[in-house]
Amino acid sequence: MADKKATLTIDGMDPIELPVYSGTMGPDVVDVRNLVKHGLFTYDPGFVSTASCESNITYIDGGKGQLLHRGYPIEDLAENADYLETCFLLLYGELPTEKEIAEFRHTITHHTMVHEQIHSFFHGFRRDSHPMAIMVAVIGALAAFYHDSLDITDPEHREITAHRLISKLPTIAAMVYKYTIGQPFTYPRNDLDYASNFLYMMFSNPCEEYQVNPVLAKAMDKIFILHADHEQNASTSTVRLTGSTGANPFACISSGIAALWGPAHGGANEAVLSMLEEIGHEDNIETFIAKAKDKDDPFRLMGFGHRVYKNYDPRAKVMKQHCDNVLAELGVRNDPLLRIATRLEKIALEDDYFVERKLFPNVDFYSGIILRAIGIPTSMFTVIFAIGRTPGWIAHWKELVEGKYRIGRPRQLYTGATQRPVPKR
Repeated sequence: MADKKATLTIDGMDPIELPVYSGTMGPDVVDVRNLVKHGLFTYDPGFVSTASCESNITYIDGGKGQLLHRGYPIEDLAENADYLETCFLLLYGELPTEKEIAEFRHTITHHTMVHEQIHSFFHGFRRDSHPMAIMVAVIGALAAFYHDSLDITDPEHREITAHRLISKLPTIAAMVYKYTIGQPFTYPRNDLDYASNFLYMMFSNPCEEYQVNPVLAKAMDKIFILHADHEQNASTSTVRLTGSTGANPFACISSGIAALWGPAHGGANEAVLSMLEEIGHEDNIETFIAKAKDKDDPFRLMGFGHRVYKNYDPRAKVMKQHCDNVLAELGVRNDPLLRIATRLEKIALEDDYFVERKLFPNVDFYSGIILRAIGIPTSMFTVIFAIGRTPGWIAHWKELVEGKYRIGRPRQLYTGATQRPVPKR
């Protein structure tokens, strides 16, 4: 039932009444579905003013710097919950009880291994392939290995697949890294927590014992939490659009990974490191700051400000704390790129130009520095983003297929040639 109505008036046409709905939070939404009956479409490139679905998973208020998962502020989740508890929340709507999280941890931990034939699948890729190219292919191919639970109308199948994806993404990501550097794959360990297991699979080797640093594991856990979901962004909308066709969930998540690969989306923290490399030395910082302030110069400071958050990115405060902890733990503050990053952060927080425009360091800035300090190559940054975002993608896919949905079919404003005959020869 509509809360109120809007009236659209167009010259030469009778007024058109449109229902207006109010959510629990956020702007009202004008229901334009009936416009097609009047021979009209709406025009909204980038869908920046269009609500493509109804959802109860995540809410963002960019003006207030607010990010809520199922009503819980991201800062509270990062402080008082771990990644698997956040996964449970996104999937099931409530934070788990002690019994529920114990069962959930056991399930995820004991499904981290992948089918052994997937190992040989990797050998079809060049060693210098981009990690995201391999991720898109391997995740999509999981449907060929786990085709026993692909009935999207079966709740049990949906749950099994959700657990498989969350548990196996870190294993596959680590395999991607090992393959690109020519090292043997490392099997997961059931005695390690989620983040520690990922670091173990990334950095251990058969030649020596590897001990996971708890400071690094905690920072990695927070990176996963802070990337777990971000409402109807490009990759999540891609997952939902793919899901609307009835595609299997592995294909849907693969499509999300493909969308995340774009430098304007998941490649942002990778772009931060590329920018630091372009600056090259602390002595060049002032020159590049001047370039950033020059509206006619194409150079942009990556990792500062955010398209959604018009205030401070709520995730950045959490990430900054763990960034400081990691740098202190590893004693790598003299790394040239990290020194540049530290100076840039100080300038952005104090310079009137950046403060007035609210161009604060965002989560991509700090996560990029952390991953660099840990020793993860830049090409793997977006892969790690994909691990963190997986429960959000799955939650949105489940919400879609468990409700009433139609196949996505956006319209267009056609500006091409009108009908014309093919010339006779």
